[in-house]
Amino acid sequence: MQPTSSCAGSWCDVVQATGSRAGERGAALGSMEARELLQELCSSLRAVLARVREGEPGEGREPFEPPRFWDALGQTFKEASQEATKLSLAFSRPPLPSAENCRKLSEDVQNAILAVATVYYWLPKGQGTTLRKMVRDATTEVLEGMIQLTETILISPLGSSSQEQLISTGGVWEACEQVSSLPRDNQAAVVSALSAFLGVVKDALEEMENALVEGQDPYSDIIEDEELGFRGNRDTYWSEADRKLLSSCMGLMKASKACLKKVLSVVKAYGKADSPEQIAQLDDLADIANEISPSVDELALSMYPPMNHLAVRLNAAKLASVLKKVLEITKTSHVCPPSEEGWVQFLSGAVDHNMDKIKNFTQGEL
Repeated sequence: MQPTSSCAGSWCDVVQATGSRAGERGAALGSMEARELLQELCSSLRAVLARVREGEPGEGREPFEPPRFWDALGQTFKEASQEATKLSLAFSRPPLPSAENCRKLSEDVQNAILAVATVYYWLPKGQGTTLRKMVRDATTEVLEGMIQLTETILISPLGSSSQEQLISTGGVWEACEQVSSLPRDNQAAVVSALSAFLGVVKDALEEMENALVEGQDPYSDIIEDEELGFRGNRDTYWSEADRKLLSSCMGLMKASKACLKKVLSVVKAYGKADSPEQIAQLDDLADIANEISPSVDELALSMYPPMNHLAVRLNAAKLASVLKKVLEITKTSHVCPPSEEGWVQFLSGAVDHNMDKIKNFTQGEL
């Protein structure tokens, strides 16, 4: 089956109707006509992009065949890269392509992009929402890259290659090449997502640790105001009460890092994507774990002076709630055999311990 065959009578009609106007041009092609064709191509690509962003893949009538899907996706990404190269070269030097060649270039780019989008739609929901999101993101990056390339050609003098055009062409190549590094199932997709979440939390924790080590003034690296001179504002310093509260907040942030690290470890070791139940459990885990890093960021921001202890307590409680949910979902899923339940209990206790201390330190704020 050709990737574009499932487009008939569907959302692809929007694009085909837009592109068909290009075929009605006369034989003579001037600069104005070339721009019109490129503008129509841009409109067509934006229509495809909008549908990919908004639409949902269906389950399909045919059984899903992973090898066939990944082979087809890799081929369509490769063809999109080739068409980007051809389009860029055609408008990189004079003379401009003929009317027939310009229309052919436009049609080939459209067909390549429609093929990419159509193959993405082969991926059913049942393969996992985490995997599907990553494939959709990769697909939209190819579409966005092709739109940027077309727009760059439009704003440059036609028939001359600019640095921006070279960069845009390379951007499409890079977007197309990432198909080879996409996870092939939902277990691998969740591992990739958890690794990214862990990286963000590590950075936030390291930044806060550095601020604490630097001394009493976390803003010491800020240049002094020329008129005011030395910054004597006590609001830029942590008080002794602040530092007591900070210790427990840091404990909660460290628990967040440990939680993600352990969950990532068990998903790698025990995670499977062989049944709908296993796939759904992995998605649930990825969805709730996705809330950890923004909750850590919110807590970290509230920890800088001047500290509002009540705000810190509320942000800490939100993070603690997220961590408890992650641990609960982990414990009841297939990634946590009885041999792994010990660390779940330990981290749950660590979260409670730090949250209790935060409540005690802020009792007078209520």
